[in-house]
Parts: sequence; structure tokens; C-alpha cells
Amino acid sequence: METYLGLDLGGTKLLIGEMDSRGNILRYKKYDSGYFNQQAALEIIKSSLDDYIRTVGWYDQKPVAMGVGLIGRVDPNEGVWLQIDPSRTQRIELAKELSDIYGMPCHIDNDVKSATRAERVWGFGQISKNFIYVNVGTGIAVGTVINGRQIRGSHFNAGEVGHVRVGVNIGVKCGCGRMDCVEAIAAGIGFDNCARLLRNQYETGLHIPAEKGERVIVSEVFALSQKGDPLCTVLVENAAEALANLIMNLVRMIDPDTVVLGGGIVADGYMHEKILEKLHPTTMRFVSNGVVITKLNPGFIGLLGAGAVAMNM
Repeated sequence: METYLGLDLGGTKLLIGEMDSRGNILRYKKYDSGYFNQQAALEIIKSSLDDYIRTVGWYDQKPVAMGVGLIGRVDPNEGVWLQIDPSRTQRIELAKELSDIYGMPCHIDNDVKSATRAERVWGFGQISKNFIYVNVGTGIAVGTVINGRQIRGSHFNAGEVGHVRVGVNIGVKCGCGRMDCVEAIAAGIGFDNCARLLRNQYETGLHIPAEKGERVIVSEVFALSQKGDPLCTVLVENAAEALANLIMNLVRMIDPDTVVLGGGIVADGYMHEKILEKLHPTTMRFVSNGVVITKLNPGFIGLLGAGAVAMNM
């Protein structure tokens, strides 16, 4: 049986797995992946892949090809990982290096664009040729499919919509240098940023870590919001309004028939309901399939995306 190897590299974890051409995950293993730059990430990929081959092994025979989903800007045509972010730029010919080491073709892409591939092949792309995949996790980005083709842009930077303003004015500074970007309000890092900024204005039972590098737990924010916690209620309302405004702006620009939500912030459905309440019917009247949560397993959509990259789909 022909299989494909997928590697989904996140900011804190690396998921490696093998799947068949229908997207059935046959085996997988998760690794820690804290890293500061691309070279360090490459070393983690190689050491983890060596361990995977040694401890898990192939399902049947060596996979036909390997696909890797990566944070940041990626040139999938040349197989080059261009940068994590503007402050961390190393041009690495990652596809060639992994192909040379492991003896199989290797293809790479950005992680959200990889997940969008999975959605196009095995998710709502089966009923839609014009959809937006909105990933709301630690950060925010989108993948856009128009007439069945994925949009990438001149510099492989299309979809970085986490750094647009959406009319929710809190006074929180984004990592990009601007104020009140949607990512700084509604992503995982945004909930933490806003909780710290607003903590003295509202009563709360939310644990806000004093230790540098630790963030508030978003699921705790959701639970406390449902109990009426003043700070957490404000955080959720601000995030829902920001995401709803982002979606409506994207709908006006792209004219999709489907908006698919993915990522840890929306996976449990709580934020989904809040977002739907704030969408204006006139703006959304042509989104015939609605604003929906991905049907693909949120914990594995990145791995499925990497598999789709391996299959060059």
C-alpha cells in the first residue's frame, strides 16, 4: 500500500505521522519542538524523524513522499523555508535537505496553507470551490481558495490577516508593532495580552501567570465567561466581535460560499456561537454554506495538511 509521511511543525510540538491517499492516519507520534530559529527547528525535525523511524517505523514500506507544514513564509515551488517572521529570517532549502537525507521526495508549505489543502481535499472543499479557512489558534491566519485554486500572493505571504485592525479598540500592542490587530485580541496570545492589559479594570477569578513565558489558559477564560466573570466576559465579547468583523471583511473581499473555522480557539464550538451572533445578515447573505467549524479532527488537520502537501494536492 502506498503511504505518505506528514510532519506538522508547530511552535511547541511536532507531529509526525503516516497516512494513506484517502487521508486515513495510520500511525503517528508527537514530539516537543521548542525552537528559536529555523536552523534549530531543522535539527529538531531531523532528530525527531530519526526517532520516529527507529521507534515507530513504516506502516508497510517506505512512504512515497514526505510533506512538511511550517510556521512562517514558505516557497513551496522551490522547497525553501524563507522565514518564521520578519525578525527571524534564514533561507533554508529544507525540502532538498530532507529529501537527500531520507531518500524520498519532500514537499513543504506554510502550516495554515497546508491545513487549507486538507480542507480542500477532505473537508468542505468537497462541496465548495470558493471558501476561506480561518485558523484561530496561537495566532490567526487564513487560507483562501477561489475557483478551486489556493491563493498565495507574490511573496507567499497571502493570508496573514492576524495583523489587520477590525474596529475593536482596546489599546493592546501587537507583536508586529501595530495596535489592536485582530491577533492581539482574539488569538491565544491575544487573550493573554488583553487579560494582562485589562486586569485592573475588571474583577476576575482568572489565573494570570506572573511567570514570563506562561499564558492564560483560554479554556479557563471560556469557562469563567459562562459563569459571568467580568473580565472573562469582556475578553470573549471583544474576541468574538473582532473575529466576526474579520470574517465579514473577508467575505466582502473574497465572496466565498463557505467560511471554515479551525484552530484551538474555535474547536469546542463556544466561540463559534458567539461569532455567529455578531455576523450581519446582509454581509453574509451569499455565504450559502455558512460559517462552519471544520469537520476534520482539529488535532490532526495540520498533519493531514502535511500529507496533502506530500501528495502534492
